[in-house]
Amino acid sequence: MSSPAPQDTGHQRLWSVDEHLADILATVRPLEPIELQLLDAQGCVLVEDVTVPVALPPFDNSSMDGYAVRTADVQGASEEFPAVLTVIGDVAAGSGELPTVGPGQAARIMTGAPLPPGAEAVVPVEWTDGGTGGGAASGMTPAATAPEGAGGEVRVHRAAEARAHVRARGSDVQAGDLALATGTVLGPPQIALLAAIGRGTVRVRPRPRVVVMSTGSELVQPGEALAAGTIYDSNSFALAAAARDAGAIAYRVGAVADDADTLRSTIEDQLIRADLLVTTGGVSVGAYDVVKEALTSVSAGDDAAEAGNVDFRKLAMQPGKPQGFGTIGPDHTPLLALPGNPVSSYVSFELFVRPAIRALMGLPASVVGRPSVKAVLTCDKPLGSPAGRRQYLRGKYDAEAGTVSPVGGSGSHLIAALAHADSLMVVPEDVTSVESGTELEVILLG
Repeated sequence: MSSPAPQDTGHQRLWSVDEHLADILATVRPLEPIELQLLDAQGCVLVEDVTVPVALPPFDNSSMDGYAVRTADVQGASEEFPAVLTVIGDVAAGSGELPTVGPGQAARIMTGAPLPPGAEAVVPVEWTDGGTGGGAASGMTPAATAPEGAGGEVRVHRAAEARAHVRARGSDVQAGDLALATGTVLGPPQIALLAAIGRGTVRVRPRPRVVVMSTGSELVQPGEALAAGTIYDSNSFALAAAARDAGAIAYRVGAVADDADTLRSTIEDQLIRADLLVTTGGVSVGAYDVVKEALTSVSAGDDAAEAGNVDFRKLAMQPGKPQGFGTIGPDHTPLLALPGNPVSSYVSFELFVRPAIRALMGLPASVVGRPSVKAVLTCDKPLGSPAGRRQYLRGKYDAEAGTVSPVGGSGSHLIAALAHADSLMVVPEDVTSVESGTELEVILLG
């Protein structure tokens, strides 16, 4: 695992946020491509250029319910002097054999139906008497106001230019055009395009499988009763939801007690379904920080090459100073060990885990993180920040005003404040106080 040189602080090496992230992205490799059915490929990243095999639409077709006509036959038509045309038949979507429209004739046509030979334009049904031969209210659908097939007349009250209300063959895409490029993330519109050009499967990198687990004997699952000294496990829910939001398939494991052997066994059991493992809690210097104990012993096992290597670090950031990162198991599955405080774990996820997930998907490093903007701070009193640490404060961003304001305090346990924030305000390492009116970098979480 290659690593940038961290800052040497004597007894403890201190990593910057950027160094830690660079180390993660240098280690994580995109997943191998597979062929998937269209709906299974939603959220995945294309690994091939997709070209259009046939023009879209494949034929001239009507964009309205109405009548296919020759323009000369409706030239000068008006309410007072309508053009009276003979209806020679119906053209529905999917029609094969088409009637030929001759002089003085019209074919009733439905939206999406092919333009019949001889016709040059479509007049909407609202421009006609509805095909009854007179007296029908404007706007009635043809099916409701005229007999099926040939016979009868239609009165047209407005002229139509050539190609009016006609979707031209290839007006969307032409055969041979590039439909979607390598690197495209497949959302609903992209899936629709692939289906429209006849693709049933597509080659993509699959969505990463992310296993999330909390540690701590004090953790109780929501819905259960709290005993003295216990709290509900929120971290695993937050991180599993965040992993899904990032594009992963997330598996949440119930909280693991403060026992290194149990944790080690649980991690080993989960490796079979994990492209990435995320733990939260137990990475600091306390007596019960079992993640560090369990993974350090794994990394120092008899077969180090198979066990992998997990490095526990201190970062020059707040919240989230203690972090762990490395690989584990025979396949060297990436593992990120995050702190246990709720805000610390969530901020750490956004800064490090989300980019790792996006890198596994095959996205370039330039787009794996959240977007950021510059915004002017508005606050009642200056915000303090510890010297030498990059601080991430919860904020509320106003895009229209270009401002951001703090939400709640800086405590790493304030979940309610996090729930009402839509951004993180970034205070640089060399700044210890920020006053209202200062321009800050703002990471957008929405």
